[in-house]
Amino acid sequence: MSQRDDLIEKYAGDLRAKCGVEPDMELLTKVVIGLGPSIYNADSETVAATQPGEIETVRKNFLIGKLGLPDGPELDAAIDKVIETYGKSERNKYRAVVYYLLTTHFGKEGVYA
Repeated sequence: MSQRDDLIEKYAGDLRAKCGVEPDMELLTKVVIGLGPSIYNADSETVAATQPGEIETVRKNFLIGKLGLPDGPELDAAIDKVIETYGKSERNKYRAVVYYLLTTHFGKEGVYA
């Protein structure tokens, strides 16, 4: 298995164990591929949910930029819900898992078709 395949399995494990979600492996793979080389960097691989700048990055670059959602309070509410699902006390919140959960929350799987 490649390093990317190993990471996809790790993210799928987090979705199952920490989020209670059985992942669509095809969609998860596409989300991971969309993240590019950032998944190989320990800092960019995770989302620092307690840092406002990081949440702003998720909102602007992913929700608005990638998924094409209009800006509004529902974006912050969705991010809060995903962080709650992942577990606020969970130290490592993997970006691929957060993006996967946000993609399914908004029903935007078609962006990765």
